[in-house]
Amino acid sequence: MAATIDSAEARQFAIEVVERLRAAGYDALWAGGCVRDQLLGHEPKDYDVATSAPPDAIRDLFGRRRTLAIGAAFGVITVLGKRGAGQIEVATFRRDAEYSDGRHPDRVAFSTAEEDAQRRDFTINGLFFDPLAERVIDFVGGQEDLKNGVVRAIRDPRERFAEDKLRMLRAVRFAATFGFTLEAGTLAAIQQFAAEIIIVSAERIAAEMRRMLTHPSRRRALELLHESGLLPIILPEAAAFHPEFPPDEISLAPDWQRTLRIVEHLEQPTFPTALAAFVRELVEPRAAGQRAETICQRWRLSNAESETVTRLIAHEASIRRARELPWPQLQRVLVSDFVAELLTYGAAVAQVVDATTAEIDFCRVKLRLPRHELDPPPLLTGDHLKAVGIPPGPGFRGLLEAVRDAQLESRIRSHAEAIALVQQMWRTTGDAEH
Repeated sequence: MAATIDSAEARQFAIEVVERLRAAGYDALWAGGCVRDQLLGHEPKDYDVATSAPPDAIRDLFGRRRTLAIGAAFGVITVLGKRGAGQIEVATFRRDAEYSDGRHPDRVAFSTAEEDAQRRDFTINGLFFDPLAERVIDFVGGQEDLKNGVVRAIRDPRERFAEDKLRMLRAVRFAATFGFTLEAGTLAAIQQFAAEIIIVSAERIAAEMRRMLTHPSRRRALELLHESGLLPIILPEAAAFHPEFPPDEISLAPDWQRTLRIVEHLEQPTFPTALAAFVRELVEPRAAGQRAETICQRWRLSNAESETVTRLIAHEASIRRARELPWPQLQRVLVSDFVAELLTYGAAVAQVVDATTAEIDFCRVKLRLPRHELDPPPLLTGDHLKAVGIPPGPGFRGLLEAVRDAQLESRIRSHAEAIALVQQMWRTTGDAEH
């Protein structure tokens, strides 16, 4: 279990790292996201430090036991803080060489703070902060773009995206998360390079989608994915959003608009819940041949996440017509391990498609029943069936389910009644089968 990070401790640790490097004669500044978040009035989730100290000097200064050299090839050393303070990536100022794989620099050369800022992705991420003098150092115009709410690539956006294709998804995520606009040249470059996002690993694409879909700005993120041309590349199934609409007019399609409204109505969804809402119009039973599992496998999601996505979509009809179902059928849904996610998903769908959440509300009321009413222990198990002479076979499970239904409908209340019922069913069905 990950240790809890105390924000005050983490900030103090980040100051101490800078002080230690400065005392040793090196330049050191906070860099990147922590500076951006602080200027936006947000508490930084973590801190990065950029410095003129080379990696070996960083390790010598903080000690081998308190440092990790996992990123040393790129000039990055992780410095470990005390309990509650977390860890800080300390990176040597650098400039990058070619990115032949479209993701990582072939080599790096140590440089100055200004050159380091110029090799970063977006102006809002290219800021430095001196925590001792409490002063922002801005070589790229990031402060102005933060003020104006703009995500702009540093220097030529085509070069930034040619270097690292993942930056295209990051641009969309930052714009959506902060409610910013994508600068025109940056958006045009993403549209130009969108097809090359396939170079990025499925796991990294999924990680970006996870962050976008679980954030309250998820609707805007999806709109930007469409506008940027990334959507049909990372999700080819998106072509099924009203195929009679040309790709550049998908925003007019009613099923696309319905999808956007549903994801917008989700309340604090898990990633599988948000993903199910996003793809529900694209997969069976609505779109023949399209399967949610295919999308999950493409993004290399875990078996548990993939199963949750498919189960949510499969059980949507049940949760939206709950009062029409026999109680044993609904009860099995309500006691499932994914019911909380199903209700979140179902409520969003119902608000948009049904214009009422009455069925979902009915389920929530039922979930407040005492446990012995909602999910009483089964009266019979397979061992009980074998004990009365019923051999395991094709009808074994059906007998147990029939007894369970009778129990949930209060037609039987005791073990003895359950045995009597199963023996009666076995005499009328089992003997005929054997």
